[in-house]
Amino acid sequence: MIDVYYWPTPNGHKITMFLEETGLDYRIHPVDISAGDQFKPDFLAISPNNRMPAIVDHAPADGGAPVSVFESGAILLYLAEKTGRLLPTELRARKTVTEWLFWQVGGLGPMAGQNHHFGLYAPEKLPYAITRYVNETNRLYGVLDRRLKGRRYIAGDDYSIADLASYPWVVPWKRQQQTLDDFPDLRRWFDDIRTRPATVRAYEKGEPYMSRPTVTEEGKKLLFGQTAASTGGSGS
Repeated sequence: MIDVYYWPTPNGHKITMFLEETGLDYRIHPVDISAGDQFKPDFLAISPNNRMPAIVDHAPADGGAPVSVFESGAILLYLAEKTGRLLPTELRARKTVTEWLFWQVGGLGPMAGQNHHFGLYAPEKLPYAITRYVNETNRLYGVLDRRLKGRRYIAGDDYSIADLASYPWVVPWKRQQQTLDDFPDLRRWFDDIRTRPATVRAYEKGEPYMSRPTVTEEGKKLLFGQTAASTGGSGS
């Protein structure tokens, strides 16, 4: 059994997509990030960066005590290695998948996240910042579109954790001020993954939590006003 500490954001969807693809038993523990659930001591014990998602695996491969994992990319690697699914074992193919997984966690996710922040949530609309992150999101869409030319999936013929890491960050393409029709190979890939039964089930798992806005006015203070002192860090 996997305990999943989750909220229906792109990074949260990555984990439920993997679990639905592989059929692992899991239970969701909602972490309402707009209400400050991510700062509760029990959650910080497994996710010291006070960010969801995080998991606790109660049946780790070494047969020992439960294992907690935080950071979505690390969770995907952990689960792929646990199950032997969605991550090749051959050296070169594995290298390619991990390259594109790291591309998502280091590029597409953070840049699209800043796009969301300055375009939707910032109290002051800063044209330079909005243009900067809309353009960078566009550039990254172009990188992915070129990568997918002649390939069904990011790493080749086989669906992998590189695909299910990137897909949720393309779902809000309209909010990112992008047009998928500008990227035909990306659009084909997106439509393929969108209709996978596991993807449909994963997004359905998030529906019970969608009635509460991801970011409320009070939630902005929690999400965007953090310092080391406010989150319990020493600052050293």
